[in-house]
Amino acid sequence: MVDPMVEMFARYTHLEKEYGHLPGMSDRLQADLLGLTEAELLELRTGLDAGVRDAADGLLADAEFAARVDRLPFHSGQTIVAVGDSMTDDQQSWLAIVTNLLALRRGDETFTVVNNGVSGYTTAMALRRTVPALAYRRPDWVLCLLGGNDATRVGPEPNGTLVSIGETARNLRAIRAIGGALSGGASEASWVWLTPVPVDEARVAAFTPFQRGLSSWRNDDVVAVAEVLTTFDDPVVDLRRVFGVPPDPLLQGVDGVHPSLAGQTAIARAFVEAVT
Repeated sequence: MVDPMVEMFARYTHLEKEYGHLPGMSDRLQADLLGLTEAELLELRTGLDAGVRDAADGLLADAEFAARVDRLPFHSGQTIVAVGDSMTDDQQSWLAIVTNLLALRRGDETFTVVNNGVSGYTTAMALRRTVPALAYRRPDWVLCLLGGNDATRVGPEPNGTLVSIGETARNLRAIRAIGGALSGGASEASWVWLTPVPVDEARVAAFTPFQRGLSSWRNDDVVAVAEVLTTFDDPVVDLRRVFGVPPDPLLQGVDGVHPSLAGQTAIARAFVEAVT
């Protein structure tokens, strides 16, 4: 049986996104780093993917929701790029569920879905990658869920958030401005923002790796980022309304920061409903 912490690393960490340019980056190397055989890593990923498919099937059992998937304003041949952190990098992410929804309901259409979520990224780190993430793909749609890591507080007596709310706002607006400049004109990409996910502060405080890393989160900080996003002109999926503040315990994971599969499914549902 795979250690739960190793499973978390495998679920949220995809080194090929950071180091794919290195010739030795492979599944075998990643398995070695996790203390697994390549077969064990494949089995773990296969199980995670099966959970995503089950989540998509469960959503589509609702005929009204299935009809919404049919109405998603994505057209065959379009490219959809998601920018984010571990909420999107998660192998069982809302984006993975949405991708499965499209495959199950609109399998005769062709979509290119690119997951540019990188675990641990702040808005500043994502800003640094905006040009390569978008310039090469020239997406028709950009879906962005960032800001949760900006709200991290680090230290025995944390003074403030890792990224100030003012800088978070500037970074998010800069990401949007760069995206608009890279597409421009009539072909400018459509954007959808998702607010950071509220945290379970008690679970965060009790989670041993966060204790060792002297890391903490407060919902006041997460809400402040969400408030910035609600001032944007693009559509915004407000996940505070999905999770609640504090969040529904069933939607948050064991560490209090990363959503459970039920939580990711709820995000996928909210995204589809908002866009349609």
